[in-house]
Amino acid sequence: MKHIAVFASGTGTNAENLIRHFRKHPHCRVNLVLCNKPGAGVLDRAARLGVKSMVFTRQDLYETGRVLNLLKEHRVDFIVLAGFLWLIPQPVLEAFPGRIINIHPALLPAYGGKGMYGRRVHEAVINNRDKKSGVTVHLVNEEYDAGNILFQEECDVLPGDTPDTLAERVHQLEYEYYPRVVEDWISQQEA
Repeated sequence: MKHIAVFASGTGTNAENLIRHFRKHPHCRVNLVLCNKPGAGVLDRAARLGVKSMVFTRQDLYETGRVLNLLKEHRVDFIVLAGFLWLIPQPVLEAFPGRIINIHPALLPAYGGKGMYGRRVHEAVINNRDKKSGVTVHLVNEEYDAGNILFQEECDVLPGDTPDTLAERVHQLEYEYYPRVVEDWISQQEA
């Protein structure tokens, strides 16, 4: 059985979707949710679904090695970021080479990088009068949103769209595709 850790910071809808997707999978399971915000909704979602979750601090991730030790203790094979906004430090990247994946709410390389997340991305797309937006699933490296792109799916930006209406369509793409892309990616790693 391959173990997946999900890193999340917010409400946890993508994390819940991933947990549910892999719940009955014969070879993979989400066995740990790590969160950098006490009280985040993802912690309640994980608890309801019976998945162990832990909160960590910036110091735990960047200085003490506590997060890396937790990943090793829980025999994690793959890390999936689901609304996690901190840069992954070099020791974690080295311990999981090519085994950390993220989803971004735009068609990278456009609208990526530090500070480009959530509503900010959708505002930029609308302000630039783009006709398309979407999601990008990519490997994680030492730069924000700069890892190899594994998958993209687009949606139209409609006349009259607001950041909220565009975000809703992009979220639907995330819910539909992210678990399947993660599953395919893990299968390719095992081949």
